[in-house]
Amino acid sequence: MEDRPSADEVLLIGTVVDAFGLHGEIKVRSVTDRVDHLRHHVQTVFVGEERRPFPLQRIREPKTGVLILTLGGVTDRTMAEALRGAEVTIRERDAAPLEADEYFIHQLYGLRVVESSGAEIGIVREVLQTGANDVIVVERHGRSDTLLPMIHDVVESLDVAAGQIVVRLLPGLIDEEG
Repeated sequence: MEDRPSADEVLLIGTVVDAFGLHGEIKVRSVTDRVDHLRHHVQTVFVGEERRPFPLQRIREPKTGVLILTLGGVTDRTMAEALRGAEVTIRERDAAPLEADEYFIHQLYGLRVVESSGAEIGIVREVLQTGANDVIVVERHGRSDTLLPMIHDVVESLDVAAGQIVVRLLPGLIDEEG
């Protein structure tokens, strides 16, 4: 049996929404767009808060955002239904390699956000996934939070190792009053 990874070692790939069929398959609302990588490179998924390991035997994507997983040891509908609501994760080291302009959502939390002039705006408190692009919620000292889209017109550089996002503020993007 594979060791259970810590919460810091895993990435969310989806949440179990229901059992599928009678033979223990689970239907997962997916948050990954790297299904082919999962299919060919991931052998174990971890389910629930306790990150219980299951061999990934088969993965299908009947439509975008929905995965049907066959997990070793889950052999009937009752067992699959017991997993409803659980998060499905993989080890971060098993994830598809990132391209130069890509990042894992969790890497953005706590990064400093500064203007290209060097002026500090605040710290990333939350990341909203809108479908079109990610939006960071920046906590500003002594002011209300502000929202910044993670788009090329705004983000000049993102350096996770340095803990910083450099942004170019477009007119009207930040409410200076709040």
